[in-house]
Amino acid sequence: MLNLQSHTQTHSKPRLSVALARNESEIREAQRLRYRVFAEEMGARLTIKEAGLDQDHFDAYCDHLLVRDNASGEVVGTYRILPPHQARRIGGYYSEQEFDFTRLAHLRDSMVEIGRSCVHADYRGGAVITLLWSGLADYLRVRDYDYLMGCASISMADGGHTAASVYRRLAETRLAPVEWQVFPRHPLQLDQLDDTLKLSTPPLIKGYLRVGAFVCGEPAWDADFNTADLMLLLSVKEMNQLYARHFMHK
Repeated sequence: MLNLQSHTQTHSKPRLSVALARNESEIREAQRLRYRVFAEEMGARLTIKEAGLDQDHFDAYCDHLLVRDNASGEVVGTYRILPPHQARRIGGYYSEQEFDFTRLAHLRDSMVEIGRSCVHADYRGGAVITLLWSGLADYLRVRDYDYLMGCASISMADGGHTAASVYRRLAETRLAPVEWQVFPRHPLQLDQLDDTLKLSTPPLIKGYLRVGAFVCGEPAWDADFNTADLMLLLSVKEMNQLYARHFMHK
């Protein structure tokens, strides 16, 4: 079991803390929150194995990061983390279902994937995301991985215009070098969408960019979640130190 440093948000109630799930029961808490956000709130088409839980075959190979409200005991935020040795065991990363990773082959032995990020609707003020990133930072530090990658989703509720506009703006300044670029298996039809909307960058993507992540190419369309997914990749060693100091506790 990986021992994460203890991080707790204490400045205002409720009191929050972050840790890795220690057993199957705690993993189920994460799956319950995921179901509430993805299925009930977002309307995602999930393959349901057990009522009220979002589960898939990757869960057993992942570490599950949980933010808990210590007053109620409820899990209010989660990330799941797939380390490279477990990706090898299961046959690849989850995101490879959406993207061709050929150009990332040289990074596989030191690349951690994060996904299934969600925060309870009543806790989206920023404190939960901050704690999740603190937990991720400790995870990377303790295990000494060099790269962090994952998909960031943008709703397709407007047909994809928001996603196209966000991607166009990010591609101008944060497009990954060619050796880090991936290719969507089901690409968003960007040429058919309005990419000129003036929009703020979604908070999760903004968090990645602040610590130095790159966008690895055009978005993929995830039909089950009705989202456009951007692949983001971060070099831990080249992380923006101004923001890294906020999360990395030496």
